[in-house]
Amino acid sequence: MGKIDKFKNSVKQGKRFLIIIAVLWLILAIVLLSPIALAWAKAPNGSSDKLTNFVEYFVKEVTSFTAFFRMFGYKGALGIFLKLLIPYTIAFIGFSIKGFWKTKPKGKYYDIEHGSSDWSQKGEQYKILSPDKGIVLAKENYLPVDKRGNVNTLIVRRFRIW
Repeated sequence: MGKIDKFKNSVKQGKRFLIIIAVLWLILAIVLLSPIALAWAKAPNGSSDKLTNFVEYFVKEVTSFTAFFRMFGYKGALGIFLKLLIPYTIAFIGFSIKGFWKTKPKGKYYDIEHGSSDWSQKGEQYKILSPDKGIVLAKENYLPVDKRGNVNTLIVRRFRIW
């Protein structure tokens, strides 16, 4: 399985997360980028304190939650918003791909229950185990006591301390 196939499988398994990622992108664009664009447009261009003015306007705009709608009425703010939207989207896509890459299946046995009797089908386990007598391992799975060879068994149980 190649790297592209693993990525496709992780996207296939994470379809519900794609919706969450899209909604998060939209919310961050509205809540973060629009106040930045509006504050940068409001800060005077010729001033040496443009950064100080920008920070003051930005704090006011972030806390008001109406910057997205007021941005359309302020001259130059929409252009700044669109210029910021391109690198923001590229960075967001990059972080999303990195997140998908980290959550991709680790191997071909990913998400398979370990330690169950699902490893065999239609009585195949009874070549090793007994269906009716011996040491109980699981429902309808017994380790026969009269079996030749190695019958060592490790039984793992949850141990709780209150």
